[in-house]
Amino acid sequence: MTEAALRASARKENFPVAMAVLARRHRRHLTALYRFARTVDEIGDTSSGDRSRALAAVAADLDRLYRGEPPQTAACQHLTDTIVECALPKTPFEDLVAANLQDQRVHRYRTFAELLDYCRLSANPVGHLVLRVFGSYTTQRARWSDSICTALQVLEHCQDVREDLERDRVYLPAEDLARFGVTECELRAPSATRATRALLGFQVQRAVRMLEDGRSLVDQLRGAARIAVAGYVAGGLATAAALARRHFDVLNAEIAPSVVGTVGNCVHLLTGGTRR
Repeated sequence: MTEAALRASARKENFPVAMAVLARRHRRHLTALYRFARTVDEIGDTSSGDRSRALAAVAADLDRLYRGEPPQTAACQHLTDTIVECALPKTPFEDLVAANLQDQRVHRYRTFAELLDYCRLSANPVGHLVLRVFGSYTTQRARWSDSICTALQVLEHCQDVREDLERDRVYLPAEDLARFGVTECELRAPSATRATRALLGFQVQRAVRMLEDGRSLVDQLRGAARIAVAGYVAGGLATAAALARRHFDVLNAEIAPSVVGTVGNCVHLLTGGTRR
């Protein structure tokens, strides 16, 4: 992944690359993690050829890297220093690969519980790694982080309904489609129906509740870790607000959070403002 592509992708993600206010060493490590996650996602989403085989090669390269051998894949080539300096375990990286392998064979989710299981592989490992980069990992903090990361993943699924459908993937649970009377044909429409907007509003509210559940993590952290996690929560809340402003019609335009909204939320979180 080129530097230009990395920056362009980061601007659209709910898992942003490290903010400029962080120390250089933290930016370097967080960028390495982001690069790995995005490269693995690109393999699973858009690469030509046998994607499962390419993902298996990344998994094998992780084994190689953790044996102290030089990596051979693009996904792993920037990880060595970060893994060593931050004492990062292998499992979160393996889980991110496993999520993309799952994408190759599972294209629909019957229930929200099934989707949460997927998020445990696709999103939550990122938060665990971020906490470890800052030396702030504990079991309780990881639980709060899971709420935040799952919320960000759900919001991203709401933003990317059309893009996911182009890959024959639906991350809106079938039980919720049925509850709101929405068919997959309606998800392919030029604009969202009232029922589709209600469905997406329901998913966004779920995500907001999870962000609020995880917000205690910001209060528990100090220094750079607190700033970084506040930025992630702030971006999620700004994304939810942007979706609400567009009445949850994600089918006719790309919806992204505003910089002003994200910064405002971040300041509010860092100054200990009343929950809203």
